[in-house]
Amino acid sequence: MAIDMSQYMDIFLEESKEHLNILNENLLELEKNAGNTSSLNEIFRAAHTLKGMASTMGFEDVADLTHHMENVLSALKEGILTVDSQVVDVLFQCFDRMQFMIDKLESLGASNLDNSDLINMLEDIQTGNFDPNIKKYSAVVEENHEPAEEKHVIGFDLNSFDITVIKEAIMAGNNIFYAHISVDKDCMMKAVRAFMVFKSIEEDGEIIKSVPHVQDLDEGKFDSDFELIFICTAGLEEISQRIKSISEITVTVTEFDDSMLTTVDKDVTSKKVIKNLEVAEESDAENKHAPKARKTVRVDIERLDMLMNLVGELVMHKGCLEQIGATTKIPQLNETIEQMDRISADLQSVVMIVRMVPIEQVFNRFPRMVRDLAKELNKEIDFIMEGKETELDRTVIDEIGDPLVHLLRNALDHGIELPENRIAAGKPGQGTLILSAQHEGNNVYIDVQDDGRGIDSEVILAKAIEKGLISSNEAQQLTDNEINRFIFAPGFSTSSQVTDISGRGVGLDVVKTKIESINGDISIETKPGQGTKFRIKLPLTLAIIQALMVSVKDEIYAIPLSSVNETSLINQSDIKVIQNQEVIILRGDVLPLYRLKHILNVPGEDIPQAQMYVVVVRKGDYQIGLVVDTLIGQQEIVIKSLGKILTGIPGIAGAIVAGDGNVRLIIDITTLF
Repeated sequence: MAIDMSQYMDIFLEESKEHLNILNENLLELEKNAGNTSSLNEIFRAAHTLKGMASTMGFEDVADLTHHMENVLSALKEGILTVDSQVVDVLFQCFDRMQFMIDKLESLGASNLDNSDLINMLEDIQTGNFDPNIKKYSAVVEENHEPAEEKHVIGFDLNSFDITVIKEAIMAGNNIFYAHISVDKDCMMKAVRAFMVFKSIEEDGEIIKSVPHVQDLDEGKFDSDFELIFICTAGLEEISQRIKSISEITVTVTEFDDSMLTTVDKDVTSKKVIKNLEVAEESDAENKHAPKARKTVRVDIERLDMLMNLVGELVMHKGCLEQIGATTKIPQLNETIEQMDRISADLQSVVMIVRMVPIEQVFNRFPRMVRDLAKELNKEIDFIMEGKETELDRTVIDEIGDPLVHLLRNALDHGIELPENRIAAGKPGQGTLILSAQHEGNNVYIDVQDDGRGIDSEVILAKAIEKGLISSNEAQQLTDNEINRFIFAPGFSTSSQVTDISGRGVGLDVVKTKIESINGDISIETKPGQGTKFRIKLPLTLAIIQALMVSVKDEIYAIPLSSVNETSLINQSDIKVIQNQEVIILRGDVLPLYRLKHILNVPGEDIPQAQMYVVVVRKGDYQIGLVVDTLIGQQEIVIKSLGKILTGIPGIAGAIVAGDGNVRLIIDITTLF
């Protein structure tokens, strides 16, 4: 009787991803140290296991490729072949192809790829006839493919870094489009038309790749056609009409899809595959120094979310019981409530721990990206990762990948110099890029640090004045730290040359917006000529937080404690008015005051008060004072969504259900500013 293998598909995909992680990590280690036999053994074991699993499931294309990989790896282990850059590059291409096939299996249930190009490479390596320049190692052809003439053929060479950017963009809900633009042959200013196309896209998008290169387009060094892949928040019809409104061009815009590419040798992944990817994949990395057996079980994240919601309900009803106990004053009831309080606190703590996952699930994606990007930029990079074992709530983990991609890209392109420039400046030719994470209190700090050229505050200030972000008179009063924060302004870039990697002033604005959306903060430390460090501060979790409860007229609101600097009791006489803005002097600094009842239009009668409470809240380097009627106290709250209809209201982050059954709104300091 035939066995239905589909029931084992989920297990196969999960375990395949784990083995691909092992392959990727050890290939990077083998490239650094060709004599590392333990890495070679790990690669062999992972490939061998993948072959057996794929063969059992009937995925012969995966099994055949890993079988030929095994042959080369065996020769390397036995010393018949030596590890060099060409061999490692081919092994990386095999890894990329396997990653692509697993992604297709996950999204479509089949891959059906012809891997003869890579198999030929592996066989030629074994026989000593491998030549990376021979054209026979060309494209991968998918079975049952449509005729080539019915599709656009894109000449893009996407690497792992490009694919990472595409993945992060789609996971953030953005669109990926391909555009083919033809400039009229009679057009006298081709470069201007190309520039207008770029400006049109960049209103709400970012260009990933262009053919010809961006610099050639800017200089008019192209015939009449050029092609683009770009990220965009607008829809297909809207962006098409916007570009078509430019005179003297003909444009075709379609959704980007891997079937439009001539090759997938470098980790090409389609949109339909990407959208189904998990941001972080579970990894059972082996502790080489102290190996120990661990009993684990995989749990769907949705079940953990459900468990967290149930714990939140328990906490809410515990509050109701506490109020009943305080009213009735029954000793036996109060004793039971105290026991319930202890048990619910322990249960809440356990659920939080279960939801915590190591940050290495995000970090492990970056070594390959940094390697590929460094090669593209002709830079030598020593990439160091520290604190991979640091744990964060899964909801936070899912949000930080995109900001880290942008920060690493910025450090590689803008921060670290070319080897010859570093040597001329008295530095080692190899630059150092450090990605680290560590716990401090109820927060996690992630640092992206390089030893490059640093940030020149004078250049930043000049660009800020040029863009009209600040006047010359105001600029004289700014500190270096305040000046450097201009790099987070939308569209801000000091790059004199636009490249496929950066220079369009999109990345750091996205970083700041994303981090602040999860109640985080980002700061900069830099020394010209010595390097730059970006520090990200993140909360451990977004599900249960500490909040300051305040009252305004008859309403009660919660302000996240992570945004509160301090509270103060002031007199009416302490308030001054400067340019129609109420302010107070707080320890020598001018603090703007805003009355929360006016901001939120709280109904009820205004009662003049001689004294009032001020909650000093911050966003980044800025702070304001919120005037409230009463400070109730600190409370641990479970955040509830307001639903699809009310989502996105400025100043409101969500709601809580209080112990008395009433709904209290949570103030969102980020959007309130």
